[in-house]
Amino acid sequence: MKKVFSLLLIALSLISVSLAQTAKTWNVDKMHSSIKFAVSHLVISEVDGSFKIFDGNILTANEDFTDAKINFTVDVNSINTDNNSRDGHLKSNDFFNVEKFPSMTFVSSSFKKKTGSTYELIGDLTIRDITKKVTFAVKYGGTTKDPYGNTKAGFKATGTINRLQYGLKWNTLTEAGGAIVGSKIDLTINLEMALAK
Repeated sequence: MKKVFSLLLIALSLISVSLAQTAKTWNVDKMHSSIKFAVSHLVISEVDGSFKIFDGNILTANEDFTDAKINFTVDVNSINTDNNSRDGHLKSNDFFNVEKFPSMTFVSSSFKKKTGSTYELIGDLTIRDITKKVTFAVKYGGTTKDPYGNTKAGFKATGTINRLQYGLKWNTLTEAGGAIVGSKIDLTINLEMALAK
């Protein structure tokens, strides 16, 4: 019995080593990627913005990226809504508190193909040291080589989070009783990933 168990452990170790050797790393091409968000304002319209500084990678052994491991970090201080006063408020303790929580992170738990080029991405999003499970719908744009011989892959991820669950709780009401800033944040993430050489 001990011999069988030992052989099983050896086999599992060899499989793990083999997977590690065949896995490829894809790094975000920041020049051709973006992280954008939109939130309702006064109930009647939307304000949008983006984060200008971020980094991340994908680790996968499969050509179609199924079961890829995805990690991302966003510099919250790089938030930009084209209004300095509003950006300053968003960086304060009313919202992100960038002095205490300078980064937000995402770590995937699964990346599965649904149909064709459509995937479902599930993972843990951490903002202000609060971690919640989130789901993104992902459109895989394909893989190609750029004019310089670099292999690139494109993705568009969309999803919605509730900012109140992450401690971004500031709000006040309009005369009609509606929230000035909505609780739901729509995220749109366009990524061009470069295969590491």
